[in-house]
Formats: sequence, C-alpha cells, structure tokens
Amino acid sequence: MIRAAAFVTLCALCTSPALAVEMVRLPDAAAAKYAPAPASLPKGTLLATIQGDPSKPGPFALRIKFPPHTVVAPHTHSADETLTIFSGVLRHEMGEKLDMAAGEKVGAGGFVYLPANMPHSVWTEDEPVELQVTGTGPFGLNYVNPADDPSKTH
Repeated sequence: MIRAAAFVTLCALCTSPALAVEMVRLPDAAAAKYAPAPASLPKGTLLATIQGDPSKPGPFALRIKFPPHTVVAPHTHSADETLTIFSGVLRHEMGEKLDMAAGEKVGAGGFVYLPANMPHSVWTEDEPVELQVTGTGPFGLNYVNPADDPSKTH
C-alpha cells in the first residue's frame, strides 16, 4: 500500500505543469529562427532557441551561428554544457587564458562536453560555424576577465 501511494505521488509530481517538458520537433535546419544573440556574445553572432529557456530551470537547446574570426574569450558556465558542431570548424581551448595557438579543432559532427565552472574559450577562423548548445538552466556565460564581456563595450 505504501509503495502504491509513493508511486501515485511520484506520477503526480512528474506530470505537474511546473515540471512538464513539452515535446519539440524541428523538421529541418531551415526551421530554426535565428536572431541576434545577447550582448554577452560577440557582435554578429546569431542564436535560435530550439527548446526551453536557458535563463530558467529545465533543459534547453540553442543553435548558434558564429561568423568567421569570432572569439569568445575564456569563460565558464554555472551548469554543464554540451556543444555539437553542425558545420565549420570551431577551435576550443581549456583554461583561463586564451591561447589561440593551442586550441583543438572540432569539426562538423564533433562534440564537446564541459562540466559546470570549467574555464574555456572558443573561436572561429576563416569560415562560419554553426553549433548546438544543450544543457540545463539556469545557464549563463561568465567571463573569466570581466573586461572580455562584449556587453560591457556595447
């Protein structure tokens, strides 16, 4: 009897509107609706929210388009992050200092998983890059050096 009551309670919690996650279907890449990214990302960056809201609790998926020669200086995120590269070659470097000579290349189909609070930087070279970022909110970008935050110069 106690197990049955616990199961019913668990089912009620899982179907609660506050915890509900709706199905999302994106029929193809062209269906993603891009707009200028927040000021905390370099100028010219485009972003499409595919699922969820990264500023709120719960899962999210974003598509990002970086133009050529874009640098996102060393930063961290308060939650785990995954990157999946769709097109182009993204350079990725771990650490609190930007060393563009040391960054690893991650090409189309490549994947990067970053635990919360791990400092890293990304940049593009001569071609644009499109990638997907997934994680759980609330999620944000915290620059290691606050002077690197592009929103401070807009």
